[in-house]
Amino acid sequence: MAKAAPRIRRKERKNIISGVAHVLSTFNNTMITISDAQGNAIAWSSSGAQGFKGSRKSTPYAAQVAAEDAGRKAREHGMETLEIEVSGPGSGRESALRALQAVGFTITSIRDVTPVPHNGCRPRKRRRV
Repeated sequence: MAKAAPRIRRKERKNIISGVAHVLSTFNNTMITISDAQGNAIAWSSSGAQGFKGSRKSTPYAAQVAAEDAGRKAREHGMETLEIEVSGPGSGRESALRALQAVGFTITSIRDVTPVPHNGCRPRKRRRV
């Protein structure tokens, strides 16, 4: 029995001029999502999606590569200006910002939206090295 050939969906080009870049930088990975003003995701990337494994995912270079990839995907949809929301304590925060600037975006604002507990969960134990 012959199978139907899988249909290849053409990527439609959305003409969105401005958007929001959400940079989540954890201790283990860095994830970048670029969305429109309503919050609909346009492009995303992460250190793990770029082929970095293990402890290399948490490096600033991996965050830079992921941000460049997400930025390139968003530029294909016509995006030019970005607001940036950074959250998390990881090492890839600043390098992701610099990479988004290098791709050619005009950055209008940078906000730190890291959630701060009002004495919520007990934190992890201190490392003794």
